[in-house]
Amino acid sequence: MPQVPRDNRPDATLALLADPYRFISKQCRAYGSDLFETRLMLRKTICMTGPEAARLFYDQSRFMRQGAMIGRIQKTLLGKGGVQGLDDEAHRHRKQMFMSLMTPERIEGLMATTAEEWQARARLWALRDEIVLYDELHELLTRAACAWAGVPLPESQVRQRTHEITALFDAAGSVGPAHWRARWARKRANRWIENIVGQIRSGQIRPPEGSAASIIAEHRDLNGELLSPHVAAVEVLNVIRPIVAVGVYVTFVAHALHQFPECRRKLEAGDDTSYTEMFVQEVRRFYPFFPAVAALVRGDFEWRGYRFPARRRVILDLYGTNHDARTWDAPEVFQPERFREWDGSPFSLIPQGGGNHDVNHRCPGEWITIGLMKQAADVLARRIRYDVPEQDLQVDYSRLPALPRSRFIICRVREATSAPA
Repeated sequence: MPQVPRDNRPDATLALLADPYRFISKQCRAYGSDLFETRLMLRKTICMTGPEAARLFYDQSRFMRQGAMIGRIQKTLLGKGGVQGLDDEAHRHRKQMFMSLMTPERIEGLMATTAEEWQARARLWALRDEIVLYDELHELLTRAACAWAGVPLPESQVRQRTHEITALFDAAGSVGPAHWRARWARKRANRWIENIVGQIRSGQIRPPEGSAASIIAEHRDLNGELLSPHVAAVEVLNVIRPIVAVGVYVTFVAHALHQFPECRRKLEAGDDTSYTEMFVQEVRRFYPFFPAVAALVRGDFEWRGYRFPARRRVILDLYGTNHDARTWDAPEVFQPERFREWDGSPFSLIPQGGGNHDVNHRCPGEWITIGLMKQAADVLARRIRYDVPEQDLQVDYSRLPALPRSRFIICRVREATSAPA
């Protein structure tokens, strides 16, 4: 039986933190293998990359999620008790709660709400000398997400709640004071939503029927019990937080429009109705979002002759798989047209996880992400005009989430004179 290649460092945590998106794929190339073993936080871990590794990783008979997530990420980004840490029937039952929100009518409602926020923010931006797009998107998307989810958001609380929700993903991978601010933001956000869940259950608040707040507050587990207020709050935030986090991708939409002007011209022309979809998919493939996901081995098994021991933590490289040259021709080239012939494999394009939405741990809000990105591409390419001043647009791959160093500054925002109706 061949041995899994091993990283010689006593612990590779610092190396991973220094380059979280490219660490695994670089090491795999160095070893000439799709996997290697290392220690992360002093724990033996197998790291994998590529579409075949992704296919293996999403085999639920071999892997489970409970106990796999690194503690500091669970205590900030995900929260305790959420769907991401469930397995088997409990996971499928909870996942269907989220999937019930993903009807075309519900998604269209979110797009309409977000369109109103884009219009309102664009009018404000026109009055300012310049804006930092990434920072501005937080409030825009927080307002839209809360309205759509049925979560009351008084005007006096908008700034505070925006900061709390943003900290859950923007500082989740930080160390030191930033990490502790994110931990504190998680506690405040949980308390806020727990109070709302209690008011919904007591009848003091009546969110729209079919809204996330209503469905989650009334959801019952496999034993017929309501979710605890804490878990219900975590799951409501698991709806709101990812919508606000799409601001990362929208910033990269703006970055791509600037860096690849031929793409902007095609979007402005609007001649190819499928081009916006291809452009957005290429942004999701090309730019960094989540670097990796983790699971635990259920029981001993072999794959390609390699032994996977029970309870071993395994990390799947999302970013590297999206840049795997065996799947993507010239993966470091931004080329939306590649998606004209894409086969739709659930294991080759995995920026938000792979496998089946209903069964696997693949983000149920993926359609929302694509819809919001398409909407943003339309606004930025066709409905408003703006200038991009000199700034540092180099993508900082050492932070989580990765962003242009300047967070994308724009100025002289105005309405496009030939904007479509």
